Amino acid sequence: MIWDTHAHLEDSQFSPDRGETIARATAAGVTTIVNVGSTEATSQNSVRLAEEYPFIYAAVGIHPHDVEACTDKTWETLLRLAQNPKVIAWGEIGLDYFRDISPRDDQRKWFIHQLKLANEVGLPVIIHNRDAHGDILQIIKNYLPEAGGVFHSYSGSWEMAKELLAMGFYLSFSGPLTFKNARHAPEVAEKVPEDRFLIETDCPYLTPEPYRGKRNEPAYICEVLAKIAAIRGMEVREAARLSSENARRLFRIDQFQCEIGSNLQ
Repeated sequence: MIWDTHAHLEDSQFSPDRGETIARATAAGVTTIVNVGSTEATSQNSVRLAEEYPFIYAAVGIHPHDVEACTDKTWETLLRLAQNPKVIAWGEIGLDYFRDISPRDDQRKWFIHQLKLANEVGLPVIIHNRDAHGDILQIIKNYLPEAGGVFHSYSGSWEMAKELLAMGFYLSFSGPLTFKNARHAPEVAEKVPEDRFLIETDCPYLTPEPYRGKRNEPAYICEVLAKIAAIRGMEVREAARLSSENARRLFRIDQFQCEIGSNLQ
């Protein structure tokens, strides 16, 4: 089984061929996809997609770029969506100081708010972190997710990774792991414990080698899987097994549910 633990198939880039894209993913061996919301609308669309495909699950949340548009209705909508059995995480949420699209004070305020909401509904969190290491560490230490969580597309140092692992977080690796100029990710991918790593595409973004320059899609998760297997010196099948078991554990999806979804593809 191969899990793509972070995709954005609701994105408009997939509007012309969403069904074909999903079919290519299953043909490539992808058995489970977690489709992740970033706004109120994309969270709603993620849930609709998860309801349409048995092997797709959804996460709901507001990305730091989009927190300025939040209203009381936003949180009411997400709390309602979170009750859907196909919703298995709250995210993606976090801080992004690279692009600074939303004011940093607002980012911090609504990140904390969403950590509290995730605890309220008992969901693990999917965290986005870009150039905000110090603030994000301080916040999660003060508002530790009770159901756990994952730092998606991890690009931080091994020193930071050790702090996150000590707090119970998982680390997920995506296309940049395959880049020749990858800095921290290869070291972290080699050292992370075998029960704490996940793989993802973050499609349509972060396309791995050898497809850079093209739109990313779940079928390309195989390149990330092959790279992490090579870095860790293990068979691809074993890396797939470990990453899938880790995803099931974090998102609390049992083997039986995964097999049902796989058989219905």
